[in-house]
Amino acid sequence: MAVFEGTFTQTESLRFAIVIGRFNDLVVGKLLEGCQDCLKRHGVDTNPQGNQVDYFWVPGSFEIPVVARQAALSRRYDAVICLGAVIRGQTPHFDFVAGEVSKGIAAAAFQTGVPVIFGVVTTDTMQQALERAGIKSNLGWNYGMSAIEMGTLMRQVKGLSVNSYGELAAASAVQVLSGETNEI
Repeated sequence: MAVFEGTFTQTESLRFAIVIGRFNDLVVGKLLEGCQDCLKRHGVDTNPQGNQVDYFWVPGSFEIPVVARQAALSRRYDAVICLGAVIRGQTPHFDFVAGEVSKGIAAAAFQTGVPVIFGVVTTDTMQQALERAGIKSNLGWNYGMSAIEMGTLMRQVKGLSVNSYGELAAASAVQVLSGETNEI
């Protein structure tokens, strides 16, 4: 039997979509900075004019899932990172938005087979949101790490095939990550 794990190396050929909700931009901007920092430090070119990361700006968190799904359906990306912030107010609006966003992001991943990273901070207060976006730690970094790990893992999973004995055979992680095919 084999063990499959994502790696944080050989990221030069990975492609990411980042879908960002503008609402609560003070928080979301910091999440984006943390995510970009993580990707850069792991060898990903985050320049919008580069060929590894595309940025999709939407009005708010509620609009993230539909764009994330379309990006995943394009098959251009190894992972889609969703960044947003939903902060509880005085009405039940928070419950509706937070619930639908999380369901939509999960559905996008399930329906497309592309990792769609849930990077939408849901908090009771602005202070809590800011703590998660950089005052105490920046969860944007974690979302970048998840995307790298899942992107490299899915390349390995997609490299699996069935040999003539009906057993799963796997290309080496180096072959899969470099884009080489494994003929069995």
